[in-house]
Amino acid sequence: MSMLSVNNLHVRVGEAEIIRGLSLAVPAGEVHAIMGPNGAGKSTLSYTLAGRGGYEVTGGSATLNGEDLLALEPNERAAKGLFLSFQYPLEIPGVPGLTFIRTALNAQRKARGEAEISAPEFLKLARAEAAKLKIDFDMLKRPLNVGFSGGEKKRMEIFQMAMLSPHFLILDETDSGLDIDALKIVAEGVNALRGPDRAMLVITHYQRLLDYIRPDMVHVLAGGRIVASGGPELALELEAEGYDRFVKAAA
Repeated sequence: MSMLSVNNLHVRVGEAEIIRGLSLAVPAGEVHAIMGPNGAGKSTLSYTLAGRGGYEVTGGSATLNGEDLLALEPNERAAKGLFLSFQYPLEIPGVPGLTFIRTALNAQRKARGEAEISAPEFLKLARAEAAKLKIDFDMLKRPLNVGFSGGEKKRMEIFQMAMLSPHFLILDETDSGLDIDALKIVAEGVNALRGPDRAMLVITHYQRLLDYIRPDMVHVLAGGRIVASGGPELALELEAEGYDRFVKAAA
């Protein structure tokens, strides 16, 4: 059974149907990439899976480990191990990054019926993960993402992933606006999280991220559905030829 299973999904945003019969299966232990032109429905898919408001599912299903994902509130989806990395991470003035992450971690533990993490245990874990990701620990004490560069924001998100240790990660255009050094750091952090009990969906417009995060499968999203799937070589083909033939096939 796939960890994430999406079957004939239809999603409306306002009056427009954006996702039109999308089906996708991502098994545990695998990293799948979704590529597609602007307006294809990539972010709509990620927001729908995460439970963001304003995305109306009008048909189809989505399950995580066999459980109906669409019946759960966003916080319940997070507690079940779903993590969405945003293209544009939020800034939260007045709330240090460490405070934010400890609050999120304990909220998830509580939802799962687990004991809260103590302050010393949390700091020990945070220092270990920060060192792995080459993050300056002082950065984590600053208000979350306030005044951060694009690279620092992405690094912070990878740190959050490492701390929350989700089962299913969705990276939505996480390479947006990154220079090559920041891209490598993000990729190293993501690759460090690969494992047999975890799966990932990497949504990107560009092939370059996939030079560093090598996917097991690449899917092409056009016109609101998956129109082609293949191995990593499909991403190289898209880079060389563009999306035109896939857009025509979806029309």
